[in-house]
Amino acid sequence: MHLDSTMPDHQDPFRESRTHSGLQIVHCDGEVIPLVLRLQDVRKAANDWKTFSSDHPFKVILHSEENVRSVRQLPIEIDPPEHTEYRKLVEPLFRKPNEVAYQKKIASLVNQMVAEAIKSDTVEAVNGFALPLQSRALTHLLGMPESEADIWIGWGLHVFHHSDNSEAKGAALDRYVEMQFTRAEKEPGDDFFSILNNADFRGRKLSFEEKAGFASVTFAGGRDTIISTVSSILVYLGKHPEALDFLRADETRFSTATEEFVRYVSPLTAISRTCPMATTVADTPIEAGTRVALCWPSANRDERAFRDPDNVVLDRKPNPHVGFGFGPHNCLGAPHARLIIRSLLKSLCEQVQGIELLGAKPLMETESSYTRQVGYESVQVRFIGK
Repeated sequence: MHLDSTMPDHQDPFRESRTHSGLQIVHCDGEVIPLVLRLQDVRKAANDWKTFSSDHPFKVILHSEENVRSVRQLPIEIDPPEHTEYRKLVEPLFRKPNEVAYQKKIASLVNQMVAEAIKSDTVEAVNGFALPLQSRALTHLLGMPESEADIWIGWGLHVFHHSDNSEAKGAALDRYVEMQFTRAEKEPGDDFFSILNNADFRGRKLSFEEKAGFASVTFAGGRDTIISTVSSILVYLGKHPEALDFLRADETRFSTATEEFVRYVSPLTAISRTCPMATTVADTPIEAGTRVALCWPSANRDERAFRDPDNVVLDRKPNPHVGFGFGPHNCLGAPHARLIIRSLLKSLCEQVQGIELLGAKPLMETESSYTRQVGYESVQVRFIGK
C-alpha cells in the first residue's frame, strides 16, 4: 500500500520534448545548448566524461559564473584522473554522515529546531527554517563552530544566484574563504580549511586557488538543493496531513520518502558538459565543442523509468533518480543531504501533530524554452505540536 499525491506547483515543462525527441534547446548567453532529457541518456552522458567533459571552468551550470566567482570549482569542474585524486582529498570529511555519532548530532540539531518552530506562532520556512537548518548542519560537517552559521545564513538561498547583488556576495565568500584558510594556518585543527591546508596532492600542497575552488563548491554547490527540498517538504505536509501518519506507520519510509522528495523537487535544473569530440545524443548529432546540459528534473520524471512520475509516492521502490547526479561527479554531499532530510521527517513524525500551510510563493526559473519551479521564495507555516 502506498500514498501518492500530486504537488501541482511542481510542473514538468520537459514532458513533450522528452517524449518526442529526448532533447530541448535552450538559448543561453548567446549559446545554443541542448538539454538531455531522458534518464537513460542522462545517466550515459554523466558516466562518460571523455565524451561529455566537465573540464570547463565557470560553466558547470547553464549560465557562466565568471562574473560572480574567481576560481575553478573543485572537483566538479575537472575530469578524471585529476578529478578522482582531488575528490579523495575531501571524501573522508563527506563520509561523516555514515557515522552513528554524527547522525546523532544532526538528529539533535533537527529536533531542537523543530521544537523551537513548534513554540513559534508562525514560521517562515525558507529563510527562517530551511536555510538555518542547512547552514547549521553544514558547520557540523565541516568541523566549524555552529556560530559560523550566522555568517553563512547571511549569504541567502544561493551564494551566486537568486539575488541582485550576486557579485558582492561572491566577493564576500572570497574574503571569508581567504580569512578562514589564513586562520587555519595559524590555528590548525580538524576542520575543512585545515584539512585542505594540510592536503598532499601529487607530492605538493594545494595552491590557494585550488583550496578556494573546493570551498566555492562546498558553500554554493548543494546549498539551495537542501533548502528547496526542505521547504517543499513542509509545503507538501501542509497540503497532505495524512502523509505524516503514513510515514509514522513504517520508519523505513523515512528513507524512501527522502529519495522521493529529492526526485520530485529536483531543484537543480541542469549541469552542463562540453563535448570535445562530435557525438550523438538521442539520435541527434552533436558537434565537437558544443555544450550540452544534463537535465536532472526531466530525467527524474521520465515515464520510461518511473511509474506515476508526476505523483509523490512516499514508498516508491525502485527509485533510480538522479537528483544527486550520477557517475564520477555524483554529489559529494549527498549522504549529508539525505541525513538532514531523513532526520527532519523522523523529527516531524515524533514532535508534530500536523503542519498548517498559511501561504507559499513559488520560486520560478525561466529560460528561453522553459519555466519551472525550483523551490519557494517564501513559505509561511505553523508547526502544531503533539
